Amino acid sequence: MTIARGFKAALFSCAALCALAIPAHAEDTQYDWGKFPGYTLKVKLIGGTQYEKLYTRIPEWEKATGAKVEIVSSKNHFELDREIKQDIASGAITWCVGSNHTSFAPQYGDLYIDLSKVIPATTLAEFVPGTLKSAEVDGRLVQLPRVTDVSNLYYQKELYENADNQKKYKEKFGVDLAPPKTFDEFKQQIIFFAAPPNLYGTAFAGKDEGMTGRFMEIVRANGGDMFDEKWNPIFNSQAGIDALQWFVDIYNAKAVPAGTVNYTWDDIGQAFAAGTLAVDLDWPGWAAFFNDPKSSKVAGKIGLAVAPVGTAGKRGGWSGSHSFSVTEACDNKEAAVSFITFLTDYESEMMEARAGNLPTRTKAFADVVEEFKKNNNTYMADMFSTWEQSLAEARTPPLVPQWIEVSNVIWPELQAAIVGQKTPKEALDTAAGKAKQIMEDAGVLK
Repeated sequence: MTIARGFKAALFSCAALCALAIPAHAEDTQYDWGKFPGYTLKVKLIGGTQYEKLYTRIPEWEKATGAKVEIVSSKNHFELDREIKQDIASGAITWCVGSNHTSFAPQYGDLYIDLSKVIPATTLAEFVPGTLKSAEVDGRLVQLPRVTDVSNLYYQKELYENADNQKKYKEKFGVDLAPPKTFDEFKQQIIFFAAPPNLYGTAFAGKDEGMTGRFMEIVRANGGDMFDEKWNPIFNSQAGIDALQWFVDIYNAKAVPAGTVNYTWDDIGQAFAAGTLAVDLDWPGWAAFFNDPKSSKVAGKIGLAVAPVGTAGKRGGWSGSHSFSVTEACDNKEAAVSFITFLTDYESEMMEARAGNLPTRTKAFADVVEEFKKNNNTYMADMFSTWEQSLAEARTPPLVPQWIEVSNVIWPELQAAIVGQKTPKEALDTAAGKAKQIMEDAGVLK
């Protein structure tokens, strides 16, 4: 096979060698993705507002290759993760491509192939080096990064510019009303703005890794961490207690929706777009959605700010990358690799970036910012500038196979404290005990 500019793709070998042409240059738009007439590629993909626009490109790949794509599952990532684990347990890996994430990947063992052996180095070189490195597990590239995430603040500018709000805030706190620079200020403003049921200060993902991860951010911002260097859980420290108290305080003040303890990211994004949240600490993929009058009541009225710091003067920036992987059990790995490379090529990355997602290809990151500036889209250009600043300080969750299992014993305890069933110390001590048992059973604790 050949592609534009005469590049020939490397051969890839699993049981046999298959030729696969993959673009060598990011700006290429005409190349051969392979021919797979009559073949149906079964995939399990993350669903949700931030992710599904990319899938509108799937017919392009089908037309180019003659294959068909069957999406056998489309769920939020936590539900998809549980389903994949059930498939592993039952030995029913009958699909080829799965959405993955740098937080989730370490737990899947040998489920996925090493993509560094099947995708040319010239193609991999187009990805942001650090992002590609974080997609490895034990030196194996088990996922191809799609977008990178880190959270910063979206806020309703009108609330901050309102003269009455400014006067009352200055009288109450002795400082001017401005986007919060610390988590203490953030809590203060969440409670100040709340006027339920029409307006809440904010909302948070209250279950699954969404809850654990947001807690982890504040723990780290307070100078703590989830584990020490020997993998002892240490999140029940004072930094952790203070972090959990932050959630308890805004919940008790009724400054967040009561249902937030069961919210996922889609619930929060839709709430901010509906104008019912004053401030939203959220992911970049919502940026264009929030600023689109067809989907958002706050379009054209959004301010952006870097995430707050904690008591240690640090940002706890929790980051990672969504990705795609190919199963070892796949009956047509050549088609699967073609598909995931197509979904992360330059055009795909530019589509994602125009929505606000942080692309994983170096050229796409630079090009989309230039495009926004050229089109006088200062909101999106500013969004990328803000998120890039935060990304420079971000950290991943612990990249160990046990992370999601540990997360799953932490977040129910966090929930229990938030709704008043336990004190923060009781909840965190219980969670730390369970987490320690998990690490001991896995032989990880040193």
